[in-house]
Amino acid sequence: MVFTASAIGALIWGALIYLILYMRQTPMAQVRRRILSMIEQAEEERAKVAQQKKAAEPKPVRPLILRKSFYERVIQPIIQWIEKTLHMLTPSAIVNALERYTFRAGLQGNWSVQRVAAVWVMSVVTGFLVALAVIQNTNYSAVQEIFILILGELIGAGLPFLFLKRKIQRRQKMLRRQLPEFLDLLCVSVQAGLSFDGAVAKITGRLRNTLSDEFKHMQDDVRFGMTKQYALTQMAKRCDIEEVYLFTTSVIQAEKLGTSMTQTLTMQADNMRDRHRQFVRTEAMKAPVKMLFPMVFFIFPAIFVVLLMPSVITLMKTLGGGG
Repeated sequence: MVFTASAIGALIWGALIYLILYMRQTPMAQVRRRILSMIEQAEEERAKVAQQKKAAEPKPVRPLILRKSFYERVIQPIIQWIEKTLHMLTPSAIVNALERYTFRAGLQGNWSVQRVAAVWVMSVVTGFLVALAVIQNTNYSAVQEIFILILGELIGAGLPFLFLKRKIQRRQKMLRRQLPEFLDLLCVSVQAGLSFDGAVAKITGRLRNTLSDEFKHMQDDVRFGMTKQYALTQMAKRCDIEEVYLFTTSVIQAEKLGTSMTQTLTMQADNMRDRHRQFVRTEAMKAPVKMLFPMVFFIFPAIFVVLLMPSVITLMKTLGGGG
């Protein structure tokens, strides 16, 4: 009993001493923890500032040639050298003709004249090589071989022009189809109170077609310092259709003479609508002529086979039996 009572008393006394010491040390521990947290925050802020300074320092810039891709460093210079060399081999008259065709086809932003000339030279060389491969291991005479070689070169020389001419025709047909609608919208916008430039900017911002791209090109030319008259003239040359020539001429005259732009655009819209109606009628009248060749070569033979073959078979059997 005495041992148990003394043990319990010792435990109680130890607990009391521990509580007294803990109560004394708790404020000091809290202060110490607070100081340590403040030190840690200061260290974190110092590390962030160091990182920001490091990020703000200019990074060592690699040489420009290393920042370029393999295509830009190797392949593109080779292509440019080939184009330049082939362009030097192209006659000046051919270069001028290709420049006009490229300008009218609307490819001046994507294809340079130098590249088109290089393609023309490669086409001529390809035509010659194909003709040379054709006459190999054949029994043609010397005159026939020379004729085939010349024909191959002529075909190779004419294919680029044929491609550009076909593209120009498709583009002109699209411009004729889009011009009446564009002029109607332009006329309505000007009648609503917008200026000519404001109406063109409003319409080109909403429409996405070939004609709107040409008007955007015209506006860019004006922004770069070109006069509006010259920009309209260049647009007419790029389109190369009579309707656009008439429209640009009327707009230029209206600005020079100070006449009403609304009245001018209204007249042009009505005129273009009538011309488009006549163009559609002309194309409709050409349809029977265009249908004649497919009918003669594809439809009529099938009809003749269906209608005449039974009679021919019967006649052959009759003549065969009679013989």
